[in-house]
Amino acid sequence: MDQKLRDLLVERGPLFKNEGNKTQLANDGFQDWKNIGDRLKSHETNWEHLTCMNKWIELERRFQKNQTIDKSVQQRVIKEREHWRGVLLREIALVEALAQNNLPFRGENEKIYQRNNGNFLCFIQMMGKFDLVMQEHLRRIEKGEIHNHYLSHKIQNELIQMLAAEVKSKIVAIIKDAKYYSVILDCTPDVSHEEQMSFVVRCVDISTSPIEVRVSEFFLEFLKVDDTTGLGLFCALQEVLVSLQLDIGDLRGQGYDNGSNMKGKNKGVQTRVLEVNPRAFYTPCGCHSLNLVLCDMANSCSKAKTFFGVVQRLYVLFSSSIQRWAILKDNLKDVKGLTLKTLSQTRWESRIESIKPIRYHPSKLRDALVDLANDRTTESIAQSEAKSLAKNELENFEFLFAMAIWYKLLFAVNIVSKFLQSEDMCIYLAIEKLKGLIDYFENYRKVGFAEAMVDATEMANEMGIEPKFVEKRIIQRKKQFDEDVTDEVTHSAEESMKVNYFLVIVDKALSSFKDRFQQFEVYEKNFGFLFDLEKASSSDECLKNHCTNLEEVLKHGGVSDIDGRNLFVELKCLKQVLPRGVQKPIEVLNFIKLMADSFPNAWNAYRVLLTIPVSVASGERSFSKLKLIKNYLRSTMSQERLNGLAMLSIENDLVKEVDYTNLIDSFASRNARRVIFK
Repeated sequence: MDQKLRDLLVERGPLFKNEGNKTQLANDGFQDWKNIGDRLKSHETNWEHLTCMNKWIELERRFQKNQTIDKSVQQRVIKEREHWRGVLLREIALVEALAQNNLPFRGENEKIYQRNNGNFLCFIQMMGKFDLVMQEHLRRIEKGEIHNHYLSHKIQNELIQMLAAEVKSKIVAIIKDAKYYSVILDCTPDVSHEEQMSFVVRCVDISTSPIEVRVSEFFLEFLKVDDTTGLGLFCALQEVLVSLQLDIGDLRGQGYDNGSNMKGKNKGVQTRVLEVNPRAFYTPCGCHSLNLVLCDMANSCSKAKTFFGVVQRLYVLFSSSIQRWAILKDNLKDVKGLTLKTLSQTRWESRIESIKPIRYHPSKLRDALVDLANDRTTESIAQSEAKSLAKNELENFEFLFAMAIWYKLLFAVNIVSKFLQSEDMCIYLAIEKLKGLIDYFENYRKVGFAEAMVDATEMANEMGIEPKFVEKRIIQRKKQFDEDVTDEVTHSAEESMKVNYFLVIVDKALSSFKDRFQQFEVYEKNFGFLFDLEKASSSDECLKNHCTNLEEVLKHGGVSDIDGRNLFVELKCLKQVLPRGVQKPIEVLNFIKLMADSFPNAWNAYRVLLTIPVSVASGERSFSKLKLIKNYLRSTMSQERLNGLAMLSIENDLVKEVDYTNLIDSFASRNARRVIFK
């Protein structure tokens, strides 16, 4: 039976008269189950039943041809239904647009054509000027023809949650299809002083077949956590995995920052997860680790601390007043897009951006300091500070030499840091870049001092100062009568800079690289033979040992993701059939995606390798959206609404794929609606 006809019959009740029909089956029902077959057979051949069936068929045909007696009523019903579906379609599109651009929805009131009624109603009014459907809808509201206009904040929240739920369900389906996944967690306080933990999942997205598979990181939600200890965060992680129906046994990676509650070896989140699932490999964020390497370098000696102190003093001096900043801009007017920036302990690019203008324009910066010192409107303290910085720092060859060193080292680190921040960054590429960075530091240790002297001399000549280190009087501690002073070595000023400054910071960087990237060495040991099959061990015995070792690494509870012996056979075959130029793991995975049944162990091994996270950059990026969505004017926003808006803003590519027709049908069936949507 046609569904439309069924619904109409339910609304209107019986269509056929039963007067004159004396049969018990048609009137009172029948309970004689022993003879039910005979009675049904006799009823089917009854004249009354045949007449009713004929009327039924005729009515159905009239409905199909739209020739019923209430044809005009049906047309009005259809027109009304299309009107409301059109209104809802526009509301959904508006909700999506506002959420993607992180704009607030509501204002001081919720009334049409009143001031400060919010972005949602304001854009509805704007659409009414050009769109006939919305124009008719607003006319009905103004004339009082309808009371349920479906523009309230409750409807807005419902549409936000429905859109976000559609996107989340699609993401969860992708993760389940991928099987193996990693979690990326990072915490930050929001504007209402609540701790928000960003929950991001990384997996190999194989749902795009026949398109190439890709490594994707999906934002799922913000978790409000009251307990920020390792146990509290671990419990929050367990709860969200259960709510999403994701098996913690399929977890193959953990990506956190370097906080003790996250990386702690005894009570940290990574340790508690490893106790449940030893195959959930923990990776400290590569970008955070690089930033900590820089911090170690900057704190390695007093001269390095002094250098960055001067850089910060320059920024503070000019930024403390708009008049001082105007003097700075006037001297740097020929330099576009370059100005002083503050130092930060957490922003990964802050240090290179802070010293770049000083490195390339020291003379102009000195001129700005001189102008500031000679400005009569400037306070005496600021004048004194400007004179001190210009004379004792910028005209000091030692400062220029330090700047030449730091700029090159920070520039090299910054390139790798930016590279590690990409969403599809994989562990084998990260290891390759880090090796290159370490090689750069080792080579710079040999030739960097001479290069820095050349660069510093060029800057000194530009500024008109003598390119020479100033000999400083050494203040010596009083020696006791029994102390041996024969081992003391006196260095020249240049030698002292090399031994006590240049070599100190470079050696500190090399040792810090080794300490902070130990886990990457473990990955290279376990998965290194998969990084490049063409360069894989030529010895069959060596390759077999690597495969056996990987089987043990991926084993838990007597079950392993791969079989080492079969993986060895598959890789031997793959090395022969791989096209020329196919080397990287993601390329190998795309080659065998259509033959996954033929290479099941290689398929699993490469997916686990690509699932391991490198950095928490995706979590950090989600905090940028958090600050835009939940700002000081929207600080009372509920957690549910925050997560809905964050999902629509961050995963906007998936929002574009949502089917509005199904969404409207879902909206119509969620509650007892007072208007007809379907």
